[in-house]
Amino acid sequence: MGYAGGTTANPDYGHIGDHTETVQVDYDPERISYTELLAIFWQSHDPTGRAWSQQYRNAVFYGDEAQRRLALESKAALGKKLGKSVHTDIVPLQRFTWAEDYHQKYLLKSEHELVRELQGIYPRQRDFDNSAAVARLNGYVGGNGSREQLAREIDQLGLSERGKKLLMRLVRP
Repeated sequence: MGYAGGTTANPDYGHIGDHTETVQVDYDPERISYTELLAIFWQSHDPTGRAWSQQYRNAVFYGDEAQRRLALESKAALGKKLGKSVHTDIVPLQRFTWAEDYHQKYLLKSEHELVRELQGIYPRQRDFDNSAAVARLNGYVGGNGSREQLAREIDQLGLSERGKKLLMRLVRP
């Protein structure tokens, strides 16, 4: 499950330029490994591009020494494969700060009817933001996942029949 927010390796966090916009991913290592998450991460952005500010840099924030080692190894392997320098930072996670509510589930929020339905299920903003189902819907609205994937899980997302039909129309074939 991902959360929009910012993180920093700077203990004096407080100035807008001292953070990096990112997502926090909570995962079940029984279902997906950290190595698999890294592979998805490397495929999801251009790791050879240089950031124009700390706020928008490419970064992997690791939680322990094992994650640091795996991130560095995967970065080196990707650089070798591409034959280019990889400019993604590998840095320790020191703090994660939630972004403002209007940043949460940003793509989904353009689908007002779905959001109204979900807010009926999750009336508290924090519950909405923390919901795995809402995170899945945000991903589908953003063009991630297929209709086949959605068809397999749609009944577990808590939507009404109308909500299910609307979501299915939004998801790519």
